[in-house]
This record gives sequence, structure tokens and C-alpha cells, in this order.
Amino acid sequence: MRYQKILVTGGAGFIGTNFVRYLLEHYQGVEITVLDKLTYSGNLENLADLSTKRLNVVVGDVCDASLVCQLVQSVDAVINFAAESHNDNSLADPRPFLDTNIIGTYTLLEAVRKYHVFYHHVSTDEVFGDLSIDSTARFQEESRYQPSSPYSATKASSDHLVRAWVRSFGIQATISNSSNNYGPYQYVEKLIPRTIATIISGANPQVFGSGKQVRDWLHVTDHVRGLLAVLEKGESGQTYLFSANCQLSNLTVLQKIMRQLGQDPSNIVHVADRPGHDQRYALDASHTMAALDWHPVVTDFDAGLEETIAWYQNHQDWWQQAHSIVEAKYLKEGR
Repeated sequence: MRYQKILVTGGAGFIGTNFVRYLLEHYQGVEITVLDKLTYSGNLENLADLSTKRLNVVVGDVCDASLVCQLVQSVDAVINFAAESHNDNSLADPRPFLDTNIIGTYTLLEAVRKYHVFYHHVSTDEVFGDLSIDSTARFQEESRYQPSSPYSATKASSDHLVRAWVRSFGIQATISNSSNNYGPYQYVEKLIPRTIATIISGANPQVFGSGKQVRDWLHVTDHVRGLLAVLEKGESGQTYLFSANCQLSNLTVLQKIMRQLGQDPSNIVHVADRPGHDQRYALDASHTMAALDWHPVVTDFDAGLEETIAWYQNHQDWWQQAHSIVEAKYLKEGR
């Protein structure tokens, strides 16, 4: 590993947790500091079983410049997972998305500039907007940014900040944009875990509108492997796209979950569509595969989904309380 002391912001969230766990398991010499604000989707239990000899967890905000500088000066790389990331929440209250996704990124960039530390920025395919459902096009590194929601707009803004700090101040930094992730430890407001939890809880899952919107699915472990490839081989100023080229409609995903859990897919409930709902995402990861010698391993979505369902079945204590809160929120909003 090129870097031996790494600050992982948002390391108690979904992808951050999987990154930390994988890194500690496969890279014996690496020391990790996690900085996480522990908002509703961050959970210290995700890391509780890990040895503290090479892991230090700090509860704090990426917008706290003093704390960020204190942590950054003692590491040689920062990987930023910290983000408000749920589209529905950004429509209800955009302000937290501006704070964490924009000001938080700015704070980190200023710290790595001051202490000459490498920075990797974890972003999303949603910055590119959407594609026509009927097209075969896929977004590439040079595709134009056309974000649709307050969430994706703030992530697009943070990407632009990184590029500006690379060009204007000469910091060493890379960006990656990933398609939709799935796997263990994902908070139950997201499509796949919420559907699994709803069915296990004895209710019928919901889908926005027709459910024909297409998403590009990537197992979180493959994403983590790609991020580690960036840390090992990535070149400053470059952008890397991660995708398994697995495009499925939301309705198809729900139907697969229903069938794997022995339920009738006809019981899926269609609710009013979300405002500005993107139609289709798709990324072309061919350049990243060649540049980093990275390829997704979990290419059988049904098998990956089966493993994910089994994890949620075996960890019901982990998600039950959160699922009740999410369902109460959506019931109050009438969906």
C-alpha cells in the first residue's frame, strides 16, 4: 500500500464501513483513523468488533476545521466518504447537504493543502444527471454534469472543488464516481435494504411511480477494491468510474427480492413518484479497468443479492429500530 496512515471520513457509514473492514483485513501494516459525525446513518456498531490497535475512531464533523487539521497532519492520505446522500431527504431539507457535501469537502481540501496530504474524493454517478431509459448510452469521465436534485448538485459542487484545488493549488487528489452500491451495512432508507427489511417485517414493499427507472448496480466490495486500486495506482487529477454494468429497473430489483424471499411480486405497492426522479444511470468503467487493472468480481447480481438478503436476515437487531423510524417517516409523508 502506497499510504500507511489513512484518514477515512464517514467511516461508520455504509461504504466507509466496508472500506475500513476490508482494509484492516487485507493490509496488515495500515493504520486507520475514522472521522464520523454519527448522524442517523452512521453507526459505531459497524466497527465495534474490530481491533483498536490499528483503528482510531473520532466522533466529529468534517466541517470542524480545527479537528480536521489536527487529524490530517498525522496521516499521509485522506479518503472522503462523508456525505449526506439520500435524495428524498435533500428534497425535504437541502441545507445539511450543502454543509456536509460542500463545506465539509472545502474544509478537507484546505487541510490537505496545508499539510501536503493525498486526498481521494468519493462521488456518485448522479452528478451526471440521467439518461433516457430507451438509450444505450453510458456516462464517461468527460460527460457533462447535469445534477437533478439538491443531493446530486452538492456532490457535483464538491467534485468541482476538488478539481479546482488540484489546478489552482497543486494538491494531490483524485475523484471517483460510482454507480449504485448494494451489500451489508447499508442503511435501511435505501432501495434494497428497505425492501428486504419491509418484507421480513411482514409488509409489502413500495416503489416510486412505475418503477421503470433504471439503476446501475455495483457490489460494495467491488467498489472498495476499486478505491484501494486508486490509492495504489491512481494519478493525481484523474477521475475514475466504478460500475459492474448491471442495469436493472427498480421494479425488477424489487421483484427479485420478493422472489428470493418467497413472496409474490404482484404485492409490490406503487406510490406517487418522487419530484425530478432520474430515469436511468449507467457508467462506462472501461477506462478505469484499464488504468487501474480493476474489474468487478461480483458480476452475478442475483448471487450478490442473495448474499445481501442473507446478511439482513442474520442481522435483524442491526436494522429493526432504524427501519421503524424510516417507515414512520414515510407514513407521515403519505408514501
